[in-house]
Amino acid sequence: MNYEALRHFADSWGLLFMALVFLTLIGWTFRPGAGRRHEQAAHMIFDEDKNDV
Repeated sequence: MNYEALRHFADSWGLLFMALVFLTLIGWTFRPGAGRRHEQAAHMIFDEDKNDV
């Protein structure tokens, strides 16, 4: 596989792969039921640790 063939492959299928990964991550973030976990993660730094006395 020479450079030109590799570049053509990356230009066509690489873009499709990155778009699919992007859409998957966006879909995973906004899936139903994820809001509760995001709220929990957002407030995690304010929860007191039981060992902090």
